[in-house]
Amino acid sequence: MTALSARIEGIGYWSKGLPSWRDAVAFVQDGVLPENAPARPSPQLLAANERRRAPESVAVALEVALAACEAAGRDPATLPSVFASTHGDLGITDYMSEILAGDDHASISPTKFHNSVHNAAAGYWTIGAGCMHPATALSAYDASFAQGLLEAMVQLATGNHAVLLVAYDTAAVGPLMSVHQATGTLGGALLLAGGDGAGRSIAVRLGDADASPAKGALAIREAGNAMPPMLPVFDVLAHDHAASLQIDAGAGRALHIDIGPA
Repeated sequence: MTALSARIEGIGYWSKGLPSWRDAVAFVQDGVLPENAPARPSPQLLAANERRRAPESVAVALEVALAACEAAGRDPATLPSVFASTHGDLGITDYMSEILAGDDHASISPTKFHNSVHNAAAGYWTIGAGCMHPATALSAYDASFAQGLLEAMVQLATGNHAVLLVAYDTAAVGPLMSVHQATGTLGGALLLAGGDGAGRSIAVRLGDADASPAKGALAIREAGNAMPPMLPVFDVLAHDHAASLQIDAGAGRALHIDIGPA
């Protein structure tokens, strides 16, 4: 396929112990971890009561989404968005499965049922940001980040001035751990824009290849999460130099990514 290109205007990042993109860059470059890092993301886009009720999957998605918009100086209300998650919220999925496997189906929490859908984070985002632009929620198992990035780049190529990409996953719990040993909470966001301007360049194309080895500091630290293919991209972005890599795009294919220098 023909390469699709864009600029990265803003970046958001959150994992336990690295609660911002600035912290992630410091860790990649110098091995430094911040002191007193929060145990849970606290997205300021939501009102305090909504912030407390939101599941961690939603909280981390909104935290990094807003950070990327602020870094780019973009109004969240003006942006179409793509939310990519391998599993959605496995904690809620486990809760729902346990209730449905029992006899008291009426005891399902309305709030948890509301948050069980795969587009929960996208819904919270559009409501909190007052955004009327399209929000896409997708999953492609291990290829979720590659397919999310490809979707965002296609949206840029077909007329949008900027697109917000958000990728996130949380830990597996209960019997689901025997299916996928997903650990930790991880979120990353890229504010992608077309045309000329500030920001690092990125170009992608889909092809037949194997994924590049994930050897960076973030890829090693967060390897247990269900969104590992995003980590080599963020490891590259934490450095100033240009780089090329391939990430899993599913069905034996890879997304070739070229990132320009800072």
